[in-house]
Formats: sequence, structure tokens, C-alpha cells
Amino acid sequence: MSNIGGVIKSIQNIMWQDTGLNGDAQRIEQLGWMLFLKIFSDKDKELEMKDDKYVSPIPDKFHWVKEKGNWAGDDEGMTGDELLEFVDRQLFPVLRSIDLSTGNRRAIIVREVFDGNNNYMKSGINIRKVLNKLNEIDFNIAKDRHAFGELYETILKELQSAGKSGEFYTPRAITQFITDIINPQLGEKILDPACGTGGYLTCAIEHLKKQVKNVDERKSIEENIAGWEYKPLPYLLATTNLILHDIEVPNIRFGDALDQPLSNFTEKHRVNVILANPPFGGIVANNNETNFPQTYRTKESADLFLILMMQLLKQGGRAGIVLPDSSLTGDGIKQRVRQKLLEDCNLHTIIRLPSSVFQPYATVATNLLFFEKGTSTKAVWYYEHKMPENYKAYSKTRPIQLKEFEPIKLWWNNRYKNDSAWQVDIDSIIERGYDLDIKNPTKKEEKYSQNSTELMELLRASIEKSNLLLEQLREALK
Repeated sequence: MSNIGGVIKSIQNIMWQDTGLNGDAQRIEQLGWMLFLKIFSDKDKELEMKDDKYVSPIPDKFHWVKEKGNWAGDDEGMTGDELLEFVDRQLFPVLRSIDLSTGNRRAIIVREVFDGNNNYMKSGINIRKVLNKLNEIDFNIAKDRHAFGELYETILKELQSAGKSGEFYTPRAITQFITDIINPQLGEKILDPACGTGGYLTCAIEHLKKQVKNVDERKSIEENIAGWEYKPLPYLLATTNLILHDIEVPNIRFGDALDQPLSNFTEKHRVNVILANPPFGGIVANNNETNFPQTYRTKESADLFLILMMQLLKQGGRAGIVLPDSSLTGDGIKQRVRQKLLEDCNLHTIIRLPSSVFQPYATVATNLLFFEKGTSTKAVWYYEHKMPENYKAYSKTRPIQLKEFEPIKLWWNNRYKNDSAWQVDIDSIIERGYDLDIKNPTKKEEKYSQNSTELMELLRASIEKSNLLLEQLREALK
């Protein structure tokens, strides 16, 4: 692990010296496509050894390594301007237009990855240095692959502070807790319609692996895990993430989950389990709200995703999702969306999270919603998750930890009211206009203890968020 950690650290140092890379998001994208190609090529070698008839979708000239002298795998291979020109003028154009006529799903993945991502590095010498460092890792060695898989999580976590890209990463403690509670089973179809970097999918994969008893059951995991993602960088990172978790052909659809009429999703599309953190706070693009019935049309992405997820669940299907406070309250369309949720599903539990869980990307208060489709809600249990003692807020260096959810897990199957948990019946919720933003009735009003510096930072973040929303609205109105 320390050796692989050192390799990645060296690569990051090399990238810092390249004038073409500006900011963490670009560095992660640059490392992302290079890692993808290395991991994909190592997997190709494994598949060729297992099956004499297997043919890689990548032409030999552009494969990471086929024989001595190849562009990437040979440490003494091309470098400088020759390498830079090869990457920009040959590698990317060829892989972006790779032949799909064979129907090879691995070919589709390569094309979609390279069609949506870029080479930002400007020095062929630096590219050579990075390639040589990556050559020190063999992803066909289980020890290397698993060690790197753990390290990859920390690379993805860096997205949380990488500007707008932060929206694609959900803290591991959240994805793991929701997966543990939902408890997906072998043979169940599992979907994340806004999968980001694949955190929920990989948690589900590892959860299912513990149930496997034979080869056929192992194969069923790959057949039943699916994700959708509409932005190139997280699509690339999620695809790589699943390959690292032993999924040969990740079933991740590159496209907007909201880009087709809701009625197009019929029984054949429905799934047993949905695990998701749908985008929120954004404005839906391309007039995609018109794909939904008039009564639910809104520009708020989180509300549309909630309607979509209800449509995608089978009868008896269950979901564990993240939603902001803004989706729990409000009138008009928001109220009708919540009414549909409560009438079509049993929304049995809402875990209320502190507002700093997604810092520094977002400071809005969020909730974990757990519901089953097929029976209406009779009552909702609430549980207020409290930060550890001496914490004023979560941060990049002090993120939320899985162990903090242990009290909730102990409470889950033996529910009772306490200082953190309370229950609200459906009649009370209806009287409130289906408002689900219900505060802890036992919580005493806290004195506001933030100092002036903290208040200024909150104000700055609020202004920055407002400016971003105004810019999105301006673009939408164009």
C-alpha cells in the first residue's frame, strides 16, 4: 500500500509541474483517463489469457502495452513532443471514434470515456514520467489492485474540494450506511440513476460479494448492478472504480436520466433497489422537465429525480437516498411531489444530517430518506444524527465517519422515542400540507455561538451560492 501510495504521490508532484493542468479537477481528470487506460489494458491481458478468442476493442498501436516498443508500456518508449503529438493527434481521435459495429460493450465504454475527457498536459516529458510511474502498478495482481482500490477512494474524495466537481462525490460513510441499511441481496436489480463516481455501486458490489457461494452468483452481481451518469469526468471515474472492484464490463449508462419521457420507463426497466444521491440545488437543463407530467414539472433536479425513482422501483422495491431540506418543504409542485411519495410509498424513516456533511462542496442541510414502494405511509420515524462531541462542523480533514451511525443501526430494528428519535403520524403530516421538514421536538433551542470569522465565511458561501444559481438561471433563460 505504501509503495502504491508513493507512486500516486509522485504522479501528483509531476502533474503540479505541468503548465497545462490548472486545479484539482483537471489533475483528477488527467490521472483518470490514464488510469482507466492502464487498468483497462491490464484487464484485457487477463481476458486474453482466459479466452483465446477474446479480442481487445483497442487497436494494438494504442494499447497500453502489447509488445516491446509500445507507446505507454515501454519505459524507454516515445517521449517529448513525439509523445505529446501521439496522444493529442492519434490516441484520442482514434479511441473517440472506435468501431462499435461488433456490439462489444467494452468498446462502447472506451469510446464514451475518451469522447468526454481530455489530455490537458502540455509536456510530453511529463507525460512519459507519469506513464512510467503507472507502469509500476500491475492491476492483474490482486494485492496491487485491492491496495489501489482503497487509495482510489481518497483520490475521489479530493473531488469534494475541486470546485463544481464536488457534487459527484458522496462521503463513504453515507454510501456505506445506506447500503448496510437497505441490505441488497443477490439476484436483486440495483440502480443508482445519478451514480457520480460510483460510490453506492461499489458499496453494493462489496456487500453482495459477501453473499457469494459460487461462480454463477458472482456473475449475477455484474448483471444486476447498474448506474447512470451524464457528465464525462464522473462517468470515467465510476467506470474505473467498478473495474477496480472486479466488474469486467461496468453497466453504467452515459447520459442524462431525465432526458426521456417518464412514461418510457415501464416494468422492464424497474429495479428492486435504488441507492442514490441525486443532484440538488441545480436547474434542469434542456427543458427536461417537460418529460414529466404537468403536475410535477419543476426546474429543481432533486424533485424530478424523486419522481423518476418512484417510477423506477418495482412494487415492494426499496430505496435509500439523500435529499436536501428544500425537498422536504414548500408548496405547489414540491407539495404534490411529497404527497405522491407518501401515497405511493411507505416513507418509514428520515435521518436528519448536520448541514456540514458535504462541506466544502455544499453547506445545505441534507437528509437520508428510506422508503418502500407499494403501500402508503402511515407514520414517519425521524432520527437526528448529531455530530461528535467537540465538533462544530465536519470538514475535509474531519469528515463524517461510519462509526457515528452505530447508534442508529442499534435503534433501527428496535425503535423507540428518545432525544434523537421521534415519530409523526400521517394525519399530522397532511395537516402540515405534507411538509416533512419537522424538527426534533425534544431539542432545546441552541445559542448561536459562531464567531465573526465563521459568520463571515457563512455569508461568503451564501453569496457564492446565490451567484451560482443566478448564473444558472441566466443560462437557462437564454
